[in-house]
Formats: sequence, structure tokens, C-alpha cells
Amino acid sequence: MMTTRRNLLLAAPTLALATRARAASWPERPVRIVVSFTAGGTTDIIARLVGNVLSENWRQPVVIENRPGAGGNIGTEHVVRSAPDGYTLLVGSVGPLAVNQSLYKSIPYDTRRDLAAVTLLAGVPNILVVAPESPVRSVADLVAMAKEKPGTLTYGSTGVGTSSHLSGALLDQMAGIKTTHVPYRGAVAVNDLLSRRLDFMFATIPSVIEQIRAGKLRAMAVSSLQRSRSAPDVPAMAELGFPGFDASSWFGMAAPANTPPEIVAKISKDAAAVLRRPDIEKQMVEQGADPVGNTPAEFSAFIDAEIKRWAEVVRLSGATVE
Repeated sequence: MMTTRRNLLLAAPTLALATRARAASWPERPVRIVVSFTAGGTTDIIARLVGNVLSENWRQPVVIENRPGAGGNIGTEHVVRSAPDGYTLLVGSVGPLAVNQSLYKSIPYDTRRDLAAVTLLAGVPNILVVAPESPVRSVADLVAMAKEKPGTLTYGSTGVGTSSHLSGALLDQMAGIKTTHVPYRGAVAVNDLLSRRLDFMFATIPSVIEQIRAGKLRAMAVSSLQRSRSAPDVPAMAELGFPGFDASSWFGMAAPANTPPEIVAKISKDAAAVLRRPDIEKQMVEQGADPVGNTPAEFSAFIDAEIKRWAEVVRLSGATVE
């Protein structure tokens, strides 16, 4: 017994050195970042922006692979089942990493058990938009119209349980109104909003910021507690009589559970350094995202809090997916 214990104590420093050496030499081959949504969406834009710089810094190709479907669950499950060696990473959003844990009756993974949090890449508020020809000129107009004609106003989303859907559900709850949710697959809902087949939408800022700048959409409020750096002239819902209204989206990086902590820490540190680069920060803000870049422990705690917070919103909305 004593000999075994002594051998283990002697081996521990050797194992620690080997682990640190492995992290120091990582990556030694291409890294794959799985995006759990379609190309061209906010998740994809952020993943490619960060991935391109990481590829330069790591001197290894960083390949973006889109695996959309089931509200982000398909791509997330793929990463969960991948080797925990740091060479397969996930860039996901609030949906598959937090909301879906309570939204889906059956889900093939548990975020906290099956994934290692790496870093929160960015917070992205949703922005309440209407077509410029819409008679709705303000949030107050929208609420008044919805109360006058319950259930007739329609709003689009990028899918059941996404933050764009739950932003509308939260507005219904807090304003005491009833509007009709129309789910779409991905960002195509914006097209129907532009053609006025929909009355309004809570869309992520990056997905509509160019249309807002071009005057093709009118912005009325953001869904975060504070104004966004990307749209400083647009008030937060909290300023318009909805204190505590927070239905923002966010995007983060994760790895399969049991990925060596040293490798997770290295990826987190390197990704955060990318987000702190003035040119990258400027580009992200211009596109509608507020860059973050925190530690694995901080991101893990953030995910825990978000899972609990969104579970209550899902419960009150009555939303569920088989």
C-alpha cells in the first residue's frame, strides 16, 4: 500500500508536466468548429470571424462546419459525441446551450454534464423591428394595437424556443397582450417582415442591422437590460415601461466534456485575446454583437444561471417541442 501510494505521488508531477506539454503544443493539426445553425446567421458570422483569427494565431486551419437542425441540438449533439481532445469545438447560442434544456421534452445531451464551457464570445440583444410602412411607430403603439385586436398581430421567429420567439412571448406576458407567433427555419422570417406578411419581429441585431441602416426596417427597442453598443440610439425595453425585460441572445464556445482543462484554458485565453483586438472588437460591434471573452469557470456559471432563467420563461410561455 505504501509503495503504491509513493509511486502515485512520484508519478503525479510527471503526468502534470506531460499534460502541460500537450497543451503547449496544441494544436498540432486542423481544428474543427461546429456551428449548430445555418451559414450566414449570427452564430455562423461570429464563429467565422473568431475562427479566422485563431487560425492565423495557431498556424493551423480552423474549419467551420455547419450542422443545423432541431434548434441547434443536432450540431451540439455531434460535438458532445466527438473526441474530447480540443480538435472539435462548438459555437452555439443561448438556444442549444440553455433554452433547449427545458424547451424539449427529450434532448440527447445535458449541457452541464456533456460539454465543457470554454468562453462566452458575445452578447447579442434582439431588436424589435417593423417594416417602415407599418402603422406601428412605437412599442406603445404595438401594445395598444394588440389589445384592440387580440391575436391578430403576428411576429416571426427563427424557430420555436429561440430567443426571437421567447422575446415575443415575454412581451405578451409583461404587456398582458396576445399576439400570434409564426416560427420559421432560420433567418428567412426577416424576408416576410420586409414584405409585411408579418407585423413585427424580435431579430438579432446582426441579422437586420444593414436593413435598419438602409431604412428598410424601423427599430423600436432592444431586448437587453441596457442599450446596445451597436444601436445606442435605440432604447431598451426597460426604458419603455418593461423593467426587467431581458431576452437577449448570446453566443459561446464549448468543447466535449473531459477535454483536458489545460487545453480548454488555452482555447479560452486565445479566443478572449481575439475578442480584445481593437479591430475585431470594432468589427463585431459594427455587426451588432457585444464581445465578451470570459474564463471557462465564468462561462460555466453563466450557463447555469441562463438555464434556470430561461426555464421560467419557457414554462410561462407554454412552449414545448417534442
